Amino acid sequence: MNLPTDFVLGHAQSKNWNSAVAECLQQIGNVPAQANLGFLYVTDIFADLLQDILTRLRSETGVEHWVGTVGIGICAGDREYQQAPAIAVMIGAFPDDSFRMLPFYNRAADNLPASWEDWLHGSASQLAVLHGDPGNSNLPQLLIKLNNELPNAQLVGGLSSSHGRHPQIADQLLEGGLSGVVFDDKAPVTTALTQGCSPIAPSHTITACDGNVIATLDERPALDVFNEDIGEILARDLNRAAGYIFAGLPIAGSDTRDYLVRNVSGVDTQGRRIAIGEMLHPGQQIQFCRRDAETARQDMQTMLDNLKQRLSGRPRAGLYFTCLGRGEALFGEASGELKMIRETLGDFPLIGFQANGEISGQRLYAYTGVLTLFT
Repeated sequence: MNLPTDFVLGHAQSKNWNSAVAECLQQIGNVPAQANLGFLYVTDIFADLLQDILTRLRSETGVEHWVGTVGIGICAGDREYQQAPAIAVMIGAFPDDSFRMLPFYNRAADNLPASWEDWLHGSASQLAVLHGDPGNSNLPQLLIKLNNELPNAQLVGGLSSSHGRHPQIADQLLEGGLSGVVFDDKAPVTTALTQGCSPIAPSHTITACDGNVIATLDERPALDVFNEDIGEILARDLNRAAGYIFAGLPIAGSDTRDYLVRNVSGVDTQGRRIAIGEMLHPGQQIQFCRRDAETARQDMQTMLDNLKQRLSGRPRAGLYFTCLGRGEALFGEASGELKMIRETLGDFPLIGFQANGEISGQRLYAYTGVLTLFT
């Protein structure tokens, strides 16, 4: 099989991080001569050892630039590692001067370096691969700010997931904000998002709300509208609806009908109100959605088929950021998502992690998968 030679992949599971790194390096074999960027994802069991892992990989591969983070689960090839000590490494050879390591963003005052100006103006488009700390409440604003500073960029990535610390790698170890790497158009890419949910009724207008609590929809009590949309059986047992019915907030101007999925976090049966996991404002549109295995697989396959039509051949490599809430619960078997990718698009180096929120465009999503292909 003629696999890409400018990207190499290694992944391993071991209680000993040195053993896991050694196995990754053995699978990688000869590092491509022009290799200049590595991607490193480790399960959160190794979070406190990430600096040691990075130092050894940098020393033994000779690759200086690295980006990555930790996840409760990580992805490599067609395999997921969950709740186990594991490491995944992908090293690539990118065109000279085709990327910049993103400075650490954790406050509104942070800006891109002035030295980037000529480099950005010389490119028709950019791709920013980002990792964020879920504990930073300013991330939505930071994403908008970065998107404004990179007006021709597509933003992709995910929020670190961990039972403990959330370290990130952007050449050095960082924690608490937003970091990553930005590519220019000398590194061609194709990216897409799969929602994993489907609307169950038409959208409604929020006509009265307070913060994340909706009082009325279309001038009617919100809980009454909600119960009508989800049907009599679920309306009689709202606990049963939890984890199955979600709120979808349509994204204005989206040509693919994308929407942000948020949890329905509470109901007030006396006041006939509902609460969701997002701050709201009157006039905003909302529609209720269902999430189940059949819907998730169908939407995933549609995304992959569309990507295949857009590609001229097999990808050189890929990054996949998927929600912690997807995985085996929705796809019926271990590594089901990754196997679908390989079955549709072929065998190529692929790496990523299970995120605590996914980044696509300038927004934070939930319950989605974001696939980026280097072509």
